[in-house]
Amino acid sequence: MRWRVRRAGPDDASALALVASATFLETYATELAGADIVAHCLNNTSVELFTRWTTDRSTIVTIAEHAPGHAPIGYAVLTAPDFPIDTRLTDVELRRIYILAQMQGTGLGKALMTRAFEDAAAAGHGRVLLGVYEHNYRAHAFYERLGFTRIGERRFTVGTATYTDPVYARDV
Repeated sequence: MRWRVRRAGPDDASALALVASATFLETYATELAGADIVAHCLNNTSVELFTRWTTDRSTIVTIAEHAPGHAPIGYAVLTAPDFPIDTRLTDVELRRIYILAQMQGTGLGKALMTRAFEDAAAAGHGRVLLGVYEHNYRAHAFYERLGFTRIGERRFTVGTATYTDPVYARDV
């Protein structure tokens, strides 16, 4: 597979919102109620949200695109941490990292993660934190292979369902 990973800007907000909704639906269609998925996507993957993130100097958004053609196939977002645990001043949260299922196993996930570590270090952060769906065991294994360790948990609500998700950390 051929793809590229690059820093996203405001002009990418529509593509990011599209791939964000698609990957969330693809990931959780068998786990969550349809109405909850639709509501979550409408509220949490909007063009406005990605416009805000790509214009916020403290947030780093990366887009992955298929080449040729540059169709969006994945993305990652680094933001200020928002966890109910103690964090360090130099922590950053990998708030989102998703790729389309057809791209899994191609090295794209690792490339997005490597880029996130590089961007975090360049911005002066010392540790990357992330939360992951409690039943996404494939993601748990991926993060653990990359050196993340569990440091806590958080409650995460989608629609009417609340989950207790582990929080991971890794020094950069």
